Amino acid sequence: MTAHAASGPLRVGLVGAGPWARLTHAPALAAHPGAVLSGVWGRRREAADALAASHGTEAYTGEAGIDALLATSDAVAFAVPPDVQAPLAVRAADAGCHLLLDKPVATTVAGAREVADAAERAKVASVVFCTLRFAEGTAGWIAEQAAAGGWFTARALWVGALFAPGSDNEFAASPWRREKGGLWDVGPHALSVLIPVLGDVTEVVAARGPADTTHLLLRHSSGASSTVTLALDAPEGAVGTEVEFRGERGVSTLPAGGGDALGAFRTAVDALAHAARTGRAHPCDVRFGLRLTEVLAQAEAGLGRT
Repeated sequence: MTAHAASGPLRVGLVGAGPWARLTHAPALAAHPGAVLSGVWGRRREAADALAASHGTEAYTGEAGIDALLATSDAVAFAVPPDVQAPLAVRAADAGCHLLLDKPVATTVAGAREVADAAERAKVASVVFCTLRFAEGTAGWIAEQAAAGGWFTARALWVGALFAPGSDNEFAASPWRREKGGLWDVGPHALSVLIPVLGDVTEVVAARGPADTTHLLLRHSSGASSTVTLALDAPEGAVGTEVEFRGERGVSTLPAGGGDALGAFRTAVDALAHAARTGRAHPCDVRFGLRLTEVLAQAEAGLGRT
């Protein structure tokens, strides 16, 4: 099917009505000057109704609801678990809708590849919402480090306390995060910073730490190496996010400013609209999302042998 035209404001349907959709996707889309929130689809009718009503749009649910949302949308933004997202994204691409995907695209290589192939087949634009690639405080820094080159090694750490006793974080109720842990939830963030700067991952070694902690040792196509620590189930006192590159020009560390998810999502919408209008793929598109899944799946397989 031919991709939906987007000559006016981009009509974006939202698939998902949980915390991430409520806190970021829906308010960003509803307030975006170049987009229209064309509807909200949710697996739970009451959640879809509530979110749609709060932003003055239509609510959809069920199989027929997906088809109805796709018919009234130029693009679809996803805020559902990755392995729910993947088959729905294939349907959206087949219906001619551009794709604003959450990370990871899927937790299986086959699932992510199906989405990438569907997008290519339908000639729709795609963007994977890796927050730091779009946040004002970090996107420019990543581009600067990539342009500078000459990096010898890097270190990345994403440690959260999502499941700490007494935590009131809404995402702690997410079954897929509890099952897949930090490797799959925050691993895409780390890779989305390291790969543009150091090049594709050519070797992966993975080891387990305490709770859901995963340690990765990566070799990159530039010849540089990197180490990554990922966790969601750490003590509250251990929480932090760090990225550091070391090379010919010294040391460069990730600046603050990557936490503005609303602003980053608005920029991602702009990026999708630009890719749809020009036909030029965004660097953080579904093919990049597929590569993230491939690296994480390789790491997961390595953990199975430790």
